[in-house]
Amino acid sequence: MPGRRRTMLAVAALLPALAGFGWSRERDDAWSAAERAVLASMHLDRLGALPPDLGNAVAERPEAAALGRALFFDTRLSRNGQVACASCHEPARQFQDGRPVGRGLADGARRTMPLADAARSPWLFWDGRKDSLWSQALGPLEDDAEHGSNRTRIAQQLHAHHRQRYEQVFGAFPPLAGLPADAGPLGSPAQREAWARMSDAQRDAVNRVFANLGKAIAAYERTLRAAPSRVDRYVRAVETGDAAARQILTPDEVRGLRLFIGKGRCVTCHAGPLLTDQHFHNTGVPPRTPGRPDPGRAAAVARVQADEFNCLGRYSDADATACGELSFIAQSPGLLGAFKTPGLRNVALRPPYMHAGQLATLEDVLAHYRQAPAAVLGSSELAPAGRVQAGRQAVRLDDEEARQVVAFLRALSGPADEGVGAGAR
Repeated sequence: MPGRRRTMLAVAALLPALAGFGWSRERDDAWSAAERAVLASMHLDRLGALPPDLGNAVAERPEAAALGRALFFDTRLSRNGQVACASCHEPARQFQDGRPVGRGLADGARRTMPLADAARSPWLFWDGRKDSLWSQALGPLEDDAEHGSNRTRIAQQLHAHHRQRYEQVFGAFPPLAGLPADAGPLGSPAQREAWARMSDAQRDAVNRVFANLGKAIAAYERTLRAAPSRVDRYVRAVETGDAAARQILTPDEVRGLRLFIGKGRCVTCHAGPLLTDQHFHNTGVPPRTPGRPDPGRAAAVARVQADEFNCLGRYSDADATACGELSFIAQSPGLLGAFKTPGLRNVALRPPYMHAGQLATLEDVLAHYRQAPAAVLGSSELAPAGRVQAGRQAVRLDDEEARQVVAFLRALSGPADEGVGAGAR
């Protein structure tokens, strides 16, 4: 069983003991053994080393990360020469953009996700339609609303502007003479027709370059790490019995933390050092556009299984035995309207919230979970007022308690990290 799943199960086993725990204003620093175990599981040190990306043979090579960083900021990879990965994943904004939905050549349909420690997730994007960081990096390049480019144009840009660095990492660049300027399987009808006229060997060579571009960008993104917050310092002080813990968090922040892991049951999904279970949940978040609900994970399962750049594809460096997550995913009714649990590190620094920026503030988020509205699409995991669903409850907090949870969430902010050597803790 992967380490992250063992951690989630261990936390889940403690929830019944935590749910009924009450705090005392006189002893806010008193934690039970069960609570200390959950607090310890939230410390960044529990992340350990990055898991290897067996599908990306250059994931740990510094020269690949250097190439990837150059590509991450290169606007020439877009159709209009003005959009780069960094256009939405802005380093100064926690590698997201602060918009309700991402904006490249046009507005997208969902919120831009931050990138710190994204390499630890088995599924990428809000719906998990990609199963690796390197495959994720490829999708926006061909998306009409993002970069809007195509594979032969991207390969030619890479050859013209990054050939030396590319060959240091991946070896000789394949010949591009005779290729159409604009061709790809996902472009305009003319581009798709041009792609179809290319030989199998030509398409394979371009796909290989395209995949390698994603692997280089992923090598850079693997260096983006979450930085410790005051909560980490507090948890360590509690673990060691350091009396300084009383000064690290305010009384409201401590009470919010206690509610987060206890009565509020937030840790049911927001668990572990990154405060996410890396899974998909329907919590009744309303659609951004009324009448047009987003199916979320339900529409992504078949998509990731058919992706030529997935873990089992010919451009992956992994063998089939390393692709367990992909091999065992299946469609289920619970995935309709479900979206990935976002991590909460630095959450106060990146409003608005939810998969399409539907909620403007953290206060709005707490209000949503307290109200537990019915889902427009699928079935919400939150029980409405007066009912309890098997295995899941709505958040039952009063106004003061909700304010204290928000105070705790604000304490999760740490310094930004720009990667490539800057990410060591």
